[in-house]
Amino acid sequence: MQRRNPFMTSLNRRTFLRTAGGAAALGGGLLLPRLAGAQSAQNDDRLLQSLIDQAQRGDYGQGFDTTLRSVRMPKASLPTLSALTAQSTEQAITQYEAIVSLGGWPKVPESNELRVGYRHPGIQALRQRLKLGGDLDVNAGATDVFDSYVEAAVRRFQARHGVRIDGVVRETTFHALNIPAEVRLNQLKTNLARLRGFKTGRASRFVVCNIPAAQIEAIENGVAVSRHTAVVGKPDRASPELNSRIVEINFNPFWTVPVSLVRRDLIPRMQAEPDYLTRYHIRIYDQRGQQLTPSQINWYSEEAVNYRFKQDPGDFNSLGSIRINFPSAHGVYMHDTPDKNLFGEGFRFHSSGCVRVQNVRELVTWLLTGIPGWSRNEIDQVIRSGDRKDAKVAPAVPLHWVYITAWVTPDGVVQFRDDIYNRDGLGQYARTQAG
Repeated sequence: MQRRNPFMTSLNRRTFLRTAGGAAALGGGLLLPRLAGAQSAQNDDRLLQSLIDQAQRGDYGQGFDTTLRSVRMPKASLPTLSALTAQSTEQAITQYEAIVSLGGWPKVPESNELRVGYRHPGIQALRQRLKLGGDLDVNAGATDVFDSYVEAAVRRFQARHGVRIDGVVRETTFHALNIPAEVRLNQLKTNLARLRGFKTGRASRFVVCNIPAAQIEAIENGVAVSRHTAVVGKPDRASPELNSRIVEINFNPFWTVPVSLVRRDLIPRMQAEPDYLTRYHIRIYDQRGQQLTPSQINWYSEEAVNYRFKQDPGDFNSLGSIRINFPSAHGVYMHDTPDKNLFGEGFRFHSSGCVRVQNVRELVTWLLTGIPGWSRNEIDQVIRSGDRKDAKVAPAVPLHWVYITAWVTPDGVVQFRDDIYNRDGLGQYARTQAG
């Protein structure tokens, strides 16, 4: 017989919601005070549905950039990082401490998958886990049936944890569900220090890339005017944390292959596919600027690192149609990509340190706001022309690449992401591969 949680059975709904323990159970979902009755549920649903909608927007082609021609009126969106984020996260720590003191949440027995219509003994534990996390109403029952209420709760949970939102419990969702409350508490504490250390000075406009979330935000006057899905560095080629300023936009750029990629990627690729450079319009130059042919190089040696490899502009170019430049000792930048299908993946850690930006034209339009000659229509015309052009960003816009895996925005939603680079000390609970 399943052991019942005394915390869940000894309190009625009203008492549960008003006690510190009840607040803890809501810590995974909402921190704001609840209104009574149906109005409360509607407010909670709207807030979390907004998060789900944001995460579910799938736009893999450049054509989707046409959705926003003007960013003069910012969206009513809360930025991931702000002074209020640190305060909300601190409140969540108190509430998660209460969850831990009461024994945490149960482990959900893993199976192939759980979805609507299934009956499984593990669904009772799933329900309890979702209730303690604030994703499922405490009065939703304790049966072993995966009904529509459980599906909606799973979607909320997936949205808060950066998991593909489909309402089906598979390996990745099982993994996130079964990270103990104590581990999540420690993760919040670790990230609180990072949140407190985040400073933007007096800048009213800046850009933030949160690496573990693989997400970029354009912030103006304390509002996230746009959000962009990103593809960031692989675990073995991590995107660095940095503070810089965006100074220039390159349209239809050439791409010069870094020496590190020549050694790690290009030489093995040429050994396997001798026509690779020709197919992808990559030219080879010696130190005098003379162009060579691929057949002039011994690809079974280190000879290739002595040459410069430059890819022509075009749809095939690894940078896509746009490169965003900023000073960096790491030699990294942000850019478009021809591989837009990667933005639709749940695991978006594929680059060699640079950051690829979905709907990059929207971000660039915002960066160039007010600069003559660079309206959205003019940007589109330049890209269509295929001509190389540069635009100075004046004044330069501050840029921050940060590593935040747990945070609570002032709207009260607690979010977690995988510790992709193993910096949180999560040990076995740090997930560094797709699943």
